[in-house]
Amino acid sequence: MENRRRKMDRGSRAKQFMPFDALKGFREAVAEKERNLVPKRDLSEEKKEELDWKLKQIQKEDIITVECYQNREYVQVTGMVTRMDDVGRTLEIANRRIAYNDISDLKCDMFQE
Repeated sequence: MENRRRKMDRGSRAKQFMPFDALKGFREAVAEKERNLVPKRDLSEEKKEELDWKLKQIQKEDIITVECYQNREYVQVTGMVTRMDDVGRTLEIANRRIAYNDISDLKCDMFQE
């Protein structure tokens, strides 16, 4: 009698060669520590007025760059304005909703700086 092994299907065979992560979540934790976390800056009244004026000038489909505070760090988002909600005080750029209170700077070609 012949002792033959049954052939393994592709999915099971591929699992043998997948990398083993002994410390689940370790890479994510290290990446989180490497981020430059900063506290939110308080804007001066003058800067708040400037941002308010700029927000009133922006229209749907304008291309702008927004510096905003998200996830305990400052990021820049550049893209087309797809939605402005003055009641909810949010701005939507490239499928990202940004609260007016989180905006620290706005740049657009129409603003001569």
